[in-house]
Amino acid sequence: MNALMDLINRGGVFYNLAGNTPAEALADAIATIPVPKNLDRESLLKAIIEREDLMPTAVGEGIAMPHPRNPIIADPDKQFVSVCFLQKPVDWQALDGKLVTTMIIILSATPKLHLATLSHLSYFCKQASFRALLEQRASREELVAAIAATEKAWN
Repeated sequence: MNALMDLINRGGVFYNLAGNTPAEALADAIATIPVPKNLDRESLLKAIIEREDLMPTAVGEGIAMPHPRNPIIADPDKQFVSVCFLQKPVDWQALDGKLVTTMIIILSATPKLHLATLSHLSYFCKQASFRALLEQRASREELVAAIAATEKAWN
């Protein structure tokens, strides 16, 4: 698996995405994030919204982790994670009732890689220090440095 820090470096960190609903916020995010040339943005947005319709991807604490139901990236070296900070909080039907302020979009190449990425993200999202970085809308460099320090300790 690619290290989470590498996935975020590839996918980027974006600020002040617009939208009053999950679908609007996702539309702005998909128009903004770096999508591989062979991937149609409209098809990607449709796939992510279809997944949201099955069950919202809000994980609590103001965070949602939208992703397509099935892997949509062919090459594992092109998969990525984009961190998107919203202009204003959005009701994503989170179980904890908190409005979403941060979307972490996951685009994976295989189900196994997706689950590994989701597992790592879930771990970080449970850490108060990482959530504080999200609440502060930290820079890509700050987020990646915090993740790198933790991932280095795992090896």
